[in-house]
Order: sequence, then structure tokens, then C-alpha cells
Amino acid sequence: MNTLAELDLPHLSMEDPAFARDPYHYVAEARKKHPWLATSKFGFVVHEYSAMRELLGQDDKMRPPYGGIVEKLGLQGTPWGRFTEEQMISLPPAQHRLLRDTFVPKFTPRSATQLRPMMKDTITRLLDEWTPKGRIDFEEFASYFPISVMFTLVGAPLEGVALLRDDLEAIGLAHSLEIERFPRIQEAMARLEAFVEKIIAERRSHPRTDGVEDLLEIIIRSGDAGNINPQQLSDLIVFFFIAGYDTSKNVLTYTMYTLLEYPEIYRRCAEDHDYCQRVVEEALRWFNPGTVARFVDRDVVYRDVLLPKDTMLFFPLSISGRDPGSFLDGQAFDPGRQTDKRHIAFGLGKHTCLGQFIARTQLQEGLHQIAQRMREPRLAGEIGWRPFFGTWGLKGLPITFKTDVIPPVL
Repeated sequence: MNTLAELDLPHLSMEDPAFARDPYHYVAEARKKHPWLATSKFGFVVHEYSAMRELLGQDDKMRPPYGGIVEKLGLQGTPWGRFTEEQMISLPPAQHRLLRDTFVPKFTPRSATQLRPMMKDTITRLLDEWTPKGRIDFEEFASYFPISVMFTLVGAPLEGVALLRDDLEAIGLAHSLEIERFPRIQEAMARLEAFVEKIIAERRSHPRTDGVEDLLEIIIRSGDAGNINPQQLSDLIVFFFIAGYDTSKNVLTYTMYTLLEYPEIYRRCAEDHDYCQRVVEEALRWFNPGTVARFVDRDVVYRDVLLPKDTMLFFPLSISGRDPGSFLDGQAFDPGRQTDKRHIAFGLGKHTCLGQFIARTQLQEGLHQIAQRMREPRLAGEIGWRPFFGTWGLKGLPITFKTDVIPPVL
């Protein structure tokens, strides 16, 4: 058995902007030195798909590190610090299980399917507004889709979308762990929490009388029935906004960026709604924005390596789907791919993303209509990159396109 100190491990500078531009190159070089483990600025990096699956699957031996990150950054008692330490993923196992058991039945594939008409209406409205321009920043356009869906899900007036969108952009950069960003992040967290507390209070005072039970109504009722305290209820909705915004926006943006190089796939997305589902699943393998972290909760021996208690491990799910050891020809984008390996874009185990079916459905509906309305897209300028730590993705995607509509196949 080897200790970590005895291993000659590669180093991944994941905080470096160059790493964000092309992490796959650096990870490939790291694998030449060690097949599954590297060091980084903040902890050890598990960079092999199989190792990620096997270690993240050991829920009983890992714990979320977010309280430790708050302390390391010196942000205890701040709006972001309090939320991060007390959000559902950070709670002790029994409390976490209570919340999951209360709300998981409300986030099923069936419930996501029931939201399709609303998602179609939302993306249609956005396309009506944006497509006449013929040249747009697609990342900015894509950002309005998930937040507009979320506002509709909780019955909030759409007039507040623009301000909260900017706040969610700021919060999404929190796990870059760049301390200079936090004054803006704290301001954004305070405003988001106040917004959520307001919509909960208004709904309790004025329940819907139109016979429609939206997500806010369901969450409040389920929380009351499950004896969930008011702060946990508010934090769950805050988390719903934060997690739902970044994943859908960044995946949709990167998918468009990818499909600029695959015009035949893009054209088929306009014609074939079911095919869009396959494209979305391949897109989630190809790219996702997440790097998750865990502390080892007790000594673990994995592949003859001792991982001591309290070791910080980072799992860059974002690059896992192109691991050549698990995905044959993983550097090719192929919606027809046949494989017994499943992507892990939404995590594993008891911390698997609660809103994954909403995200998948939203991406499918969005891609289908976008491909019909934004014809023959072309890159029209420089792109940038968000920090790799935290929520990775493109920063800006200028495109031009034609606006004649392709009728879908019926």
C-alpha cells in the first residue's frame, strides 16, 4: 500500500485560465504520469472516469466539504457562507435523507414531462424576441431560458428575471474560490434569499385558486407535510435556482458551440424531436460544467493507495466523459454512440442532482426549437472561458444565423 506522500503525482493547475481553455490536454498529460490521481492548488484530483464512479459511489466514506471551504475562505457568517454550510448537500446524513425523501417524488421524469408545454412556450417567446437580430451572444440568450422556466415554475412575475439573472451569474462563480469575487457574490446571495422568502410568504398569504399546482405550491405543501423548517425550505428553493441556472445555460451554450462543427446533426435536431434527446445525452457526456468535491470521511484504501481521513478530493465530472479508458473514440461527438458506460454529469449516489429530469427535458425542448429558428449558425467572434473550478463553461458565444424556419417532422 502506498501513501499519498510516496506517490510521484502530476500537478493540475485547474485555477489557471489556460487550463479552462483546454483541460483535456492537461489531463491527458497527467494520465501519462498517474492513471487516476493528481495534485492541485486546493486538494487531490481524481481524473479518471472509473475512479470517479467508484469513489463517489462510496457515500458512506465521503462527506461534502462546503463547510471547510467556507472556513478556508474566511466567509463564515456571510450570506453565501451560511447558505453553503447549511444547504441540503451539506446537512448531516439524517437531515439530508429527510429532505431528499420529502422532495424526490416531486422531481420525477413524469413531472418533468408535464412541464414540456410550459418549456415550449418559454423558448418560443425568447426566440421571438432574439431571432430577428440575426447576430447574438448565444450564451446571453441561453441564460434567459432556464431562469424564465424557473420563474414560471414558482409562479413569479417575469419582470424580475433580468436582475436575478445577473445575480445568478455572480453566484455561479463562487466555487472558483477567487476571493475577490465575493463582495458581489454576497450581494447577489442576499438578494436571491430575499426574493425567495418573499415569494414563499406571498404564496402562503395568497394560495393559488385557479386549480394549478405549480412547483412552489408543491414544495411548500411537501415541506409542511414533512416537517421541513422554514429556513431549509427557503434554502431548497435557492439551491433550485442556483443549480438549475448554471447547468442548463452552460450545457446549452456549449452544445451550440459544438454543433457549429456538426451542421448535419444540428439540422436533424430541427427536424426530429426524439433525436434531440440523444443529442442532449451525448452533449452531457461531451461536456458538463461541474467539478464536485468531497472530504474523505475515514481512511480509505483505493487501488492500493491510502486516502487518509480529511483528504480533499476533487472530481471534475466535466472531463469524465472523454476518458479514453472508458469511452471508445471519446473525442468524437456522436449521438448514435453505443456504449454501456453512462455519463455522470448529474453526479452519483445520494447527492445525485434532484433536478436532472427537468434539466434534460428543458435542454431537449430548447435545442429542438432553437435549431428550427436559428438556421446555419456561424461563429462570429472570440469566445472566453469561465474558471474551471466550480461551474465551468463558455463566457460569450457570438454567432450569426439565418432566421427562416424548418418545419419539424410530424
